[in-house]
Amino acid sequence: MMEQRSVVEFGWRRIIVSLAVISATLLEIIDTTIVNVALPNIQGNYGVAVDQGAWVVTGYIIANVIVIPLTPWLAARFGRRQYFFASIVIFTIASLMCGLSGTFEQLVFWRIVQGLGGGGLISTAQAILRDTYTIKEQGKAQGIFAMGVIVGPALGPVLGGWITDNLTWRWAFYINIPVGIAAALLVWFYLRNPLKPTYRKLDWIGLGLLAAGLGSMQYVLDQGQTYDWLSDPNIRLFTALAAVALAGFVVWTLRSKIPVVDLRVLRLRQVAAGSILGGVLGVSLYGSILVLPQYLQGSLGFTATLSGLTILVRAAAVMIFTPITAALAGRGVIDPRISTAVGFVLLAVSNWMLANVTTPQSDFGTFVASLIISGIGLSQIFVPLSIAVIGGVPDKDVAATSAFFNLSRQVGGSIATAVLVTLLVRGVSIHQTELAASINLASPATASYLAANGGAHSTAALAHLEGIIAGQAQVQSYADTSRVTAIITILLAPLVLLLNKPRLGGSIPAE
Repeated sequence: MMEQRSVVEFGWRRIIVSLAVISATLLEIIDTTIVNVALPNIQGNYGVAVDQGAWVVTGYIIANVIVIPLTPWLAARFGRRQYFFASIVIFTIASLMCGLSGTFEQLVFWRIVQGLGGGGLISTAQAILRDTYTIKEQGKAQGIFAMGVIVGPALGPVLGGWITDNLTWRWAFYINIPVGIAAALLVWFYLRNPLKPTYRKLDWIGLGLLAAGLGSMQYVLDQGQTYDWLSDPNIRLFTALAAVALAGFVVWTLRSKIPVVDLRVLRLRQVAAGSILGGVLGVSLYGSILVLPQYLQGSLGFTATLSGLTILVRAAAVMIFTPITAALAGRGVIDPRISTAVGFVLLAVSNWMLANVTTPQSDFGTFVASLIISGIGLSQIFVPLSIAVIGGVPDKDVAATSAFFNLSRQVGGSIATAVLVTLLVRGVSIHQTELAASINLASPATASYLAANGGAHSTAALAHLEGIIAGQAQVQSYADTSRVTAIITILLAPLVLLLNKPRLGGSIPAE
């Protein structure tokens, strides 16, 4: 087997490589949330229904989750530098073509291509940073990566809101072009390969099963609520296809001599536990990014820009506290497992606090405390968890471990989106029924309201009362989603006990 060479960098080369890698990471993450904010404008521009418009997001994510687990094979086959460079180029060109798309079908096609490029950025970026810094400096490496992964989803709504309020939706894609060009040039000229590209046969059967399984699963998660889950024949079909294809993939891959994805790294306890915790992190990270802007804009009447600035409060806390956590974790001052557990507890507390201040009369200042605590919690999780997972495996397993860790966060976010949207939609109906049942003409409050607004036979007064009930039901349902997120987070937090304490004082032996 070809020996892996050290690609640790120092001085200005390290700065350039770090800057290029984090720029590419931010490209992928920020663009996802920018497009979510701009989606209503895109749907209106092309005159498509909400369920059709959702394919702008669904197509991207399906391509993304299929590529992420393939990145170790692709990086080994073509060289990590070449693969990372190609991913940036594909993402950037697809961004340009998304902005230039004349039809909705063209936009969806180029979003799928963009997802193929974006899928190669995240896990590859984390592996690059891990190898660019020494073992003792893993806190610094993962702190830099955390800035992209955690701050990115918060910056996206801010940029998306500003673009939506001041420019056309096409700039949600054009904004990627200069950053993509700069990152691609820096990667090509300064990034080094830990291994030379090596020809490897492709397990086409394994690839087909993986693509069918992950693609079908993502379709079900994204479209399930729209079509009322298993009551729809297409959802039932793709659910069955996902289950059969993923089960077949596992069985086939464990017997394959040329597996397209190395499942053996999941035998390492910290990789398996870390992947589950990554999914929990995805629930908290992406769940609130989905629900909170809808509540702020739909129920409180915030502009898209103000909604984005509200979420930026959390990003500011992450940016302030992440370097501190990275320094302490990297030097072994704090046990990463304890820090991660504290972070999950803080996330649970912040979500519960958010639920308690989710009312029809809330304003910007109402959310500051819960969002700051959320940001502190995230700063306590990502760097220590990444050190424990990525920093605790042999060099040869870094790429596969990073792929699983990032795939789990993406899938966790997708599951959170599906579950929370379902709870939101069904919760509105439940709360509306309960509220309506408690309001009758015999109630003094109801009678007083109707008397002051034209009487019990006033159509306008009754319609306005119905609107108040619907709005209150919506707000209560938003609060429910925050409480569910808090409960999931706190219940799964004990999984940190399965992690091993990483060794930061020297190299990690191969197994």
